[in-house]
Formats: sequence, C-alpha cells, structure tokens
Amino acid sequence: MIKHIRVKSALSKSGLKELDYSLNPYMGCKFKCQYCYAPNFTRDVDASKNWGEVIVIKDNILDILKEEVLAKKKGTVGISTITDPYQPVEAEYKLTRGSLDILLSHGFRVSIQTKSPLVLRDIDILKKFKEKVDVGFTITSMEGKLENAPLPRSRITALEKLSEEGIETWVFLGPIIPNFTDNVEEVIREVSKIKTRIVFDKFRYYKGLNFSEGNSVWWENIRDRILSLCKKYNVECHEESEDWIFEKRRKYKILW
Repeated sequence: MIKHIRVKSALSKSGLKELDYSLNPYMGCKFKCQYCYAPNFTRDVDASKNWGEVIVIKDNILDILKEEVLAKKKGTVGISTITDPYQPVEAEYKLTRGSLDILLSHGFRVSIQTKSPLVLRDIDILKKFKEKVDVGFTITSMEGKLENAPLPRSRITALEKLSEEGIETWVFLGPIIPNFTDNVEEVIREVSKIKTRIVFDKFRYYKGLNFSEGNSVWWENIRDRILSLCKKYNVECHEESEDWIFEKRRKYKILW
C-alpha cells in the first residue's frame, strides 16, 4: 500500500556524531529486514505497525528542501537513517535523486546508506559531486540472511562500480547477530577486492525483534576477529562507535 502525505520539514537534526542532519524521503521500507529497528522510530502509525506493507511518500519534500537549504547551516546529511532511500518506490518517485541534486548543488555534503544497486541510476549526480558524497552498502552476510533486500552480490557489484568512478564507498558490516551473521570472513574477503573501508557494529535489541544481544565476551571475540581479518586482507576497518572520528578527520583533512 502506498500512502501520500505532505510534510512541514525535510531535514532533521541527526543524533549520529558523523552527521549534522538526516533526511528520509519515505517512511516504511519494502525490504522489511528481520533485524530492523526502524519501526520503533517511524512516526506514521500505518507504516510502523505494517512494516514493509505500507510505504509513505512525502509528496512535497523536495519543495520544502529547496527552502531549507537556503536557510539552514551547511553540513553533512545522511540519506536515509530510518528507511532505505533506494527501495523500490524510489524507481518511480525519485525523491532520493531529487534530494541529492538539491543538497549537493547547494554545498551540503551527503552520506548515503542503502542495500540497493538502484543507487547506480544516480551515478551522474554522484560523479559530478564526488568530493561531497559517499555511498555505503549494508552487508550482514554474503547469504543475505534475515533480509528481503537485493542480494549481497549485487551490492558488492554496485560498490565496485562506484569505487571505480572515484566515489568514496564503504560497507556497513552489521548488525552482527550471534549465531546468525557472525561468520564475517567471507564478507571481508569480498570487500578486500575493492578500494573501500568497513564499518562494523553489533546487534542491539529493540522492541519487536526476535534476537538476543551477544554478551561482552562474545563481542570482544568477534571484534578481535574482525580486526584480525581486516589486517589479513588489508582492509581498513573500525567500529561504528569510532566512525565519527574518521569522518571528522576526513572532513577537516586531518592526517592520521
């Protein structure tokens, strides 16, 4: 079911240290991954209670964004933080593409996170503004366990194409769930073939999810294994909790 609404704002203040703003062109997500926390943070009741079945289209978001980019302080915008910006409806409505064009042409920096190779459709915009954009793909495992999204192999292929065009890319390896997605070597090995980096994080429980968090000993072992594998395959990687440090250093061109 597609639901249409009008909104009063497009950009919202982000709670993530590496982002200044977040922008979600849609509410709800067709991919409906089993570990998704987003229903707990989605204001539209229909989309939240019927996750994956109701997708909300913010009809006037581009008009609002055109006003906000003139009034707000320039910064880094995360697209998206509680829905996938390249889920199937984007092919028709193009709100993510429109948002990218507005933000980048007005001097904002954009960080994209998705599970869909549809992002390649917008490679013309990404190449034009490649100094102000990065694209990350979430990959929990090469089998795509617990997901209803495009296959991980297609994400790897898209990642490689973007990287070859000189666009900064990264992989979010997570959430890492005990006994489900903690076999990480295959992902790290595949990513090592591309000039990119890995950000990893553990699963955190939210209401409605049917998985348990690993204990501190489990996480320390997984963390050490990931760092060891990244060293083995010569891949830059760090925990999500440290990602803001990397982002700030890059933003202000501080050497490591």
